[in-house]
Amino acid sequence: MLRIASLIALIVLLAVSGIAILTLVRRQTGTEGFLVGFALAVFPVPILVTAFRWLDRVEPEPWRNLAFAFAWGACAATLVAITANGFATQWLSTNIASVSPTDAETWSSTVVAPVVEETAKAAAVLLLFVFRRRHVDGITDGIVIAGLTATGFAFTENVLYLGNAVGRDLSLGSLGLNSLAGLADSLTAGTFFVRVIMSPFAHPLFTVLTGLSFGIAATRYPHHRPLRLALPVLGLTTAILLHSIWNSASSLGSFGFLAVYGLFMVPVFAALSCLAVWSRREELLSLRTYLPPYAAAGWLTPTDPLTLSSLRTRALARSIARRTHGPAAARAVTEYAALATSLAFLRRRAHRTGPTPDFHTRERTLLHHLWQTKPLAHPALTHAHRTRHQAPCSPSTQAYVTCDEYRTPDSDR
Repeated sequence: MLRIASLIALIVLLAVSGIAILTLVRRQTGTEGFLVGFALAVFPVPILVTAFRWLDRVEPEPWRNLAFAFAWGACAATLVAITANGFATQWLSTNIASVSPTDAETWSSTVVAPVVEETAKAAAVLLLFVFRRRHVDGITDGIVIAGLTATGFAFTENVLYLGNAVGRDLSLGSLGLNSLAGLADSLTAGTFFVRVIMSPFAHPLFTVLTGLSFGIAATRYPHHRPLRLALPVLGLTTAILLHSIWNSASSLGSFGFLAVYGLFMVPVFAALSCLAVWSRREELLSLRTYLPPYAAAGWLTPTDPLTLSSLRTRALARSIARRTHGPAAARAVTEYAALATSLAFLRRRAHRTGPTPDFHTRERTLLHHLWQTKPLAHPALTHAHRTRHQAPCSPSTQAYVTCDEYRTPDSDR
């Protein structure tokens, strides 16, 4: 009952935040500016979402978690950020005599905004880390959740900036299809180029540092509680610092901005991208380490740990299953691979941080569902393994596929 009440409260919070931020942005940009800004801000969203979903292919996060992360970033986090940043700018210009309105905006952009925005976005990662703990299995999960939260935040922020640019260009008469030269030189075009073309990854890059630290804390240092608590704080602090450096670059002129972009932002982005790909590779390799005990017990065949640790072999198995037995068999392969991956990650976490109280219950549940999907999934996986490794099917393997795949291992095995 408490869980249902919490879920309803969260949905109401996001809905109210969404209505409030929609009203606020439309009021600032005007209806025409809002519509054009919305259309332009959509461009990088599918690319970023696809990139994070690609990274999350080994053990995909539940769609509810991903939808929550994006909605939190687009609604709740932006509402907090816009409100707090506006209040901070007004307070600085009103209460500190030596601060001009321009200086107040600069201080708000480089000091206040990074703290407020990164903290607001980090709240989504923290909520999922606390209340959906079983789905945060490592670095990749932290990166994906943080990245989608920041993607939602950047989308709403881009609507605001682009909408304001459209409104200003319309008031100056510099935005129109009759003058392509004027359109190219417009504030809208400049804003679109900087925010959508050059730096669509900026907000995800900042917040990924926070998600990375949560992912490390989830699976490392079980006997060092102070260190595990300090890691998210360190990640958030680093994200704030990087955000502040990026915001301050806009006050350095064109040369300074390009210098920060080329010498700082791009290398950091490349380094984090390599780290994310490495993390996914390590997750795949962990299947070879933590699944063999289940193969020895008869739940899996000896080739399954190797087969399931390759995304190409998984894709080939789905193709074979779809071609030979239809879409249901392909879905069974997908489900079987997901269950086996969850099983491996459950065992990995227990090995690193100790088993949770519900470890055996979750293990039995996963094994039960795994066995139910095995009759449809396993022939295609076996065929895919033979195809990829160009090895003929051994008599023992063939006998297992044709005769033993419907047998459940004894409870004492």
